[in-house]
Amino acid sequence: MERTFIMIKPDGVQRGLVGEVIGRFEAKGFTLVGLKFMSVSKELAEEHYDVHKERPFFGSLVEFISSSPVVAMVWEGEGVVASARKIIGATNPLSAEPGTIRGDFGVSVGRNLIHGSDAIETAQKEISLWFNEKELVTWQPTVKTWLYE
Repeated sequence: MERTFIMIKPDGVQRGLVGEVIGRFEAKGFTLVGLKFMSVSKELAEEHYDVHKERPFFGSLVEFISSSPVVAMVWEGEGVVASARKIIGATNPLSAEPGTIRGDFGVSVGRNLIHGSDAIETAQKEISLWFNEKELVTWQPTVKTWLYE
């Protein structure tokens, strides 16, 4: 079963949107297999955003993500990576469709509430960066038989 990494960023936590975000993934039928409410060290932030290290906004990204607690999660389900990206919406909230998290709650690119892995390979890398195997739970929700053939 496919897994993805989702992080509610400091602005989403500060705005009280944790329950809303979790509810959208649960309502879609995905299974939560890992969850942490945590402060992010500068080192973890730098490693997470390593692909952006040459970009001018790298420093502000690292500073922002470590400025306040985040909620790090691992979700599981068929096609969860692609589906999560649709639930989240476009990076720029002004371009995000209504009904997406960023379209409904986002205001600016620099405060776009949530991060989601952009590919299966990225998800695997991000999950192993933020969680160890003992922190992930394998379980079968009873609703699963009503979601998948």
